[in-house]
This record gives sequence, structure tokens and C-alpha cells, in this order.
Amino acid sequence: MHDLLHLGLPWWDKVLRTVVVYIGLLLLLRVAGKRQLAQLSTLDLVVLLLLSNVVQNAIIGNETSLPGGLLGAVVLIVGNYVLAHLTYMSRRLRWLLQGTSTTLYEGDEVNMHNLRHELMTKDELISVLRREGLELDDVERVDLEPEGMFNATPKPELPTTKLGTGRSMTVWVTL
Repeated sequence: MHDLLHLGLPWWDKVLRTVVVYIGLLLLLRVAGKRQLAQLSTLDLVVLLLLSNVVQNAIIGNETSLPGGLLGAVVLIVGNYVLAHLTYMSRRLRWLLQGTSTTLYEGDEVNMHNLRHELMTKDELISVLRREGLELDDVERVDLEPEGMFNATPKPELPTTKLGTGRSMTVWVTL
């Protein structure tokens, strides 16, 4: 019972370890790019699972107590909240930690340079759009957001035209 409730490390050691590992992982994921967040391949998933196991000991050390585990969890949640609040308040910090969106497709042209930068193929881009029920011909622009989400802007529609019997027809405009 003593081992379950007694911290094996000083509380400040636990907090420091957790914060350092959190910031280190955040920076590593930032460098890895948006693609890692956008679509996890089997290889990416394996790396993330192993990564959590690798850093576990860096966070907990020899700590196996219940309060030690809960303290680590609290530090992660509070630290994440504080960092989210700071990035909300500071445009510069948001840019530094999250980056900016990347245009992958615009004006009927795939931006191959940006696709290569994000380690994506044209087929992967088409696949992402198809999962949403879209084709490249349906969109005006596709951006990869810093959070890893794809933002597709559909091509504008012409106004609906009334046909003789009250039916309407929608026409897509291809620019």
C-alpha cells in the first residue's frame, strides 16, 4: 500500500520531466510536418505508439505510484491548456508552434512543390478528396491546415435557374 500512494520522486522532478517531454514531443511533431497529423499510415501509427512507450520512462522515471501517475496526467492536461491559451493569444507563438496552411491545389493546378514538401502524392490528395465525396474538378482550392485537416473550397455555383414547371437546375461553373 505504501508503494501505491507514496511518490518515488520529488513532485517537482515529476513536473519538470513531464513538461520537458511534452515540449520535446511538440517540437518533434512540428518538425515532422502536417502530414503526420493529417493521415496516419501504418508506419506513422507504429511510430506514434512506440514513441509513447519510449518517452514513458522519461516522464515517470522509477515512479509507479498512483499519485505520481495522476500528477503526470494533471501536468500534461494543464500544460496543454496553458499552451493552447498562449497560442490563442499570440499570433507569433501560434505561427511558431503550429505553422501556416499549405496550398496543395488551386486554379485547376496541383502544386507539386507543396505536395513534395508535405510528403504527399497527387493520388493521396485525390484520395482525401474522394473520402469527402469530391473530385479535383469539384474544388477551386485545397489547403492543408496546420492542425492536419484538409480544407477544400468548392467551385462556385451559378444561381439556380427556374424551369417551366417549378423544377430547378444547378449548373457548376468551371473556371
